[in-house]
Amino acid sequence: MVFELLAAAASAAPQNKFGFAEALEQGGFIAYATVSILGIMSFGSFFILITKWIEQNKIMSQHKAVRANFWRAPSLRDGAAKLDKNSAWRQVVEDGLAAEDQHSKMVNETDAHDWLQGSLTRSEQSINARLAGGLPFLATVGATSPFIGLFGTVVGIYRALIAIGIAGSASIDKVAGPVGEALIMTALGLLVAVPAVLAYNYLQARNKRIAEHLSGFSTDILANINSKGAVRPAVTAAAAAAKPAAAAPAPKA
Repeated sequence: MVFELLAAAASAAPQNKFGFAEALEQGGFIAYATVSILGIMSFGSFFILITKWIEQNKIMSQHKAVRANFWRAPSLRDGAAKLDKNSAWRQVVEDGLAAEDQHSKMVNETDAHDWLQGSLTRSEQSINARLAGGLPFLATVGATSPFIGLFGTVVGIYRALIAIGIAGSASIDKVAGPVGEALIMTALGLLVAVPAVLAYNYLQARNKRIAEHLSGFSTDILANINSKGAVRPAVTAAAAAAKPAAAAPAPKA
């Protein structure tokens, strides 16, 4: 008896015809296509954010190792051997050493300097270009996803106007579905665009910081090569000089 009453109450309860799934079903192919495109854009944005963040963190952690150990080596080749094989910093060093091996073919010292500097600049640019990969997709998503959502909004409003024209009155049961669909599309467009824009700005700022470190490192490499190993970063030299002083035993009273 109790189960029969519960079943009767459930069948008598009003069914929700204005949910998200219902709105998509009413929107048909256009609604499903719009949501699918926005879903692909959102997945791609978060995938790029995570992979680029991991790549940037790896390069930044390698930079700490470069500052701590690289310039303690007696030569650039010995220092490069201490770096990771696929490190961006090792690429700069190896490109600089390769340019040094080839600069003897230059006619004068000016040409040799320009060749070394150009080789290091090209190495920096290749690394920066690799780091910037994927960022255009984030910029495209941030710029276009609101308009894709707006397209779904326009279609939903159009369907609401058709329903009003057929019914002859703007009753809530006729326009609630299409209008709800339109608002959902607008919200989805913004929900995809905002994280993409934030991710783009965040990754771009970190890329600029890495580019500054790379530029300073390549400048130190160029100075070291041109001076035949005599010129090294002043900060590292000061740290190396301070270390023996700190390790020296205190004089007895």
